Amino acid sequence: MHRIAVLVVDGIHSFDLSMPLQVFSTAHSLEREPGELFGPRLYDLRVCGEGREVVVAGVGGVEMFGCTPPYTLADALDSDTIVVIGATSGRASSAQMLDLLREAHRRGVRIASISAGGARVMAESGLLDGRRIATHWSRARDLAERYPQVQVDTDVLFIDHGDVLTSAGAASGIDMCLHMIRQDFGSAVAADVARHMVVPLQRDGGQAPYVAHPEPGDDHGSLEPAMRWLRQRLGEPVTLADIAAYVGTSPRTVNRRFREQTGTTPLQWLLRQRVHHAQELLETTDLSVEEISRHCGFGTSVAMRQHFAKHIRTSPMAYRRSFRAR
Repeated sequence: MHRIAVLVVDGIHSFDLSMPLQVFSTAHSLEREPGELFGPRLYDLRVCGEGREVVVAGVGGVEMFGCTPPYTLADALDSDTIVVIGATSGRASSAQMLDLLREAHRRGVRIASISAGGARVMAESGLLDGRRIATHWSRARDLAERYPQVQVDTDVLFIDHGDVLTSAGAASGIDMCLHMIRQDFGSAVAADVARHMVVPLQRDGGQAPYVAHPEPGDDHGSLEPAMRWLRQRLGEPVTLADIAAYVGTSPRTVNRRFREQTGTTPLQWLLRQRVHHAQELLETTDLSVEEISRHCGFGTSVAMRQHFAKHIRTSPMAYRRSFRAR
């Protein structure tokens, strides 16, 4: 099995601790006995710490309970992947923790961080120097000021450099863990985990829809009517000028509103809706890929395959085999 060590420190957030354990422990082989819900486990999980009890905290640093990690930091060196969880308080990491991460990186262990706390630990170790990283939008300024050698990006849910991964925070850690499962065992296994957890395999956009903005003025109306109008025309050619005319404003203004409310442009949002509709038709109908591509507005099956490769990381037929089989 692929071995994952989850590193914990005093003051870790309860969700940051439980989330990777839940996601990775849900991953099982698709080869299962008749009547069984799961096949063999695919990950061996170890919670590692510095040999003493740590406090697990909730939002705002409220102490919830204590736990003593059953494995030491040294045990993490035998892992294939290390998941780093930092403290909610932002306290400095121990020299032992930082040395462990540097040694593990030298040995080729994949290292991923959960939320801003984990990113702080990795930044202290130097593993993020010169890299673009993801972190929670509310902690971006503090992280950028504290570690100027790191390029902070709040427009994404996670970033994968191959050897090092960072997640934006909170539920974005789920997105990163599903991505890692897809890398390790393929899209079908990742999709199976997502189904069991009742979460999307891959969320659209980045953090932009979740960032707290000032209260909008009168010219920042809801785009929901326009979105419904677009969903009814997925198979038709639609331009930015068409959308602006429907909304009753300029293309520049409608672009700005879509970015504020969805985190992306109108045409990119429309493209994702077409991809989602194509997924539904692949799962629920016997229409050919060519028919679905026309029905969803891609025009040709070649264009649809290209967009599936970019957004779903698989082909339409492979997606249909994975989901129709269930």
